[in-house]
This record gives sequence, C-alpha cells and structure tokens, in this order.
Amino acid sequence: MNERIVKEPERAYITNRSAAQWWRDERDGKAPRRIRIGANAVGWKLSDIMSWIDSREVVTQANSKPVAPGAKRGRKPNSQGGNNYE
Repeated sequence: MNERIVKEPERAYITNRSAAQWWRDERDGKAPRRIRIGANAVGWKLSDIMSWIDSREVVTQANSKPVAPGAKRGRKPNSQGGNNYE
C-alpha cells in the first residue's frame, strides 16, 4: 500500500503545533516519530498523524478548567509610570 508522507510545513499546518513543541512531544513519546525519506529529509506518515489527532481528548466544559481565574493579561505597569528602557 502506498502511504502518503508529509513534510514539516504540512505537518505543522495539520497539527497546528510548532516544530519545537512537536520535537519535544516526539522525544517524550507523545507524538508519532519522523521517518527518514532521504539523506537530508524526514517526514511523517499521514495515517500516523491522523491517528494521533483522533487519539487526542476532546475539550468540553466538564473536562476543562480556567487557566488562571481572575488573572489580568498583559505586562504589569511600571511603578514609576515611565517606560522600562532606562
């Protein structure tokens, strides 16, 4: 059977994960491992990536929680009221 191989740009588009995060997940055994397709080229089996996506937990109201309840976003203001470049 012919298996479709995807390279990094398509893998990133499909999974919406950066190369660095994907590499960490690969290293930790949380994501499909790359395969060598040439002397200087690697890729992933599309079926492995799709299976990985299907295995991910669906986020619902019941299984999620706020990241930081009540936290304000952005940088804290400078106590002098000026810029931070002095």
